[in-house]
Amino acid sequence: MPMKGRGTGQLQEIDRWDGGVGWIAHPDEGMQRASHVLGVDSVERSAADSETQSSDGEAWVIDPVDAPGVDDLLASVGEVAGVVVCLDRHKRDAAAVARRHDVPVYVPDWMTGVASKLDAPTERFGRELADTGYRALTIVNRSLPPWQEVGLYHDETGTLVVPEALGTASYFCASGERLGVHPMLRPVPPKRAFHGLEPERVLVGHGAGVFEDATTALHDALDNARSRLPSAYASALREML
Repeated sequence: MPMKGRGTGQLQEIDRWDGGVGWIAHPDEGMQRASHVLGVDSVERSAADSETQSSDGEAWVIDPVDAPGVDDLLASVGEVAGVVVCLDRHKRDAAAVARRHDVPVYVPDWMTGVASKLDAPTERFGRELADTGYRALTIVNRSLPPWQEVGLYHDETGTLVVPEALGTASYFCASGERLGVHPMLRPVPPKRAFHGLEPERVLVGHGAGVFEDATTALHDALDNARSRLPSAYASALREML
């Protein structure tokens, strides 16, 4: 099994819920790179009377890996309003998807070295992703080793998106874990970024999301990351070999 799929993908749908859907473009790869589209109820305001009215929903595409059938999947959620890069290493196919739908790629305002490498128009966002209701969580921001990661959290729906710090792919998880901390972060897990969150679901950039008792899975992963480090590293080594 290759760690990273190449060429044309074969889309596998994962993580469908009322507010969006996820997919894996190369189901046979070891990295299990997952992408998501988040549905957001768009709102328009009448210029004449300033009354707020609901309009068709928007689709926000997160860290996409392209594959045949992706556009149909996006259309099932709404009209694409933007593509988002949440990790400096997750440029993936963001520019290609954005150009195809004539929308910008959104990049956190503090993230460096990403926007200039995207062959598409870009927009910056701060504490909230545009007007989507998704708060931006700074998970990791360091230069050595380079790692810039933002998570997204919607307080009303309880949807949490974590592109890299957490995952469900086998090399993330110690024995018995449903959700695991990235091997490089296990010695010092980024607990502060998730303080006070009680998600209904956790969507990750590597593997299928966690939809059952997600809050328990999140805090279990963070609280026990260091103590389960030997088991997790053994699992990751087996995956590599």
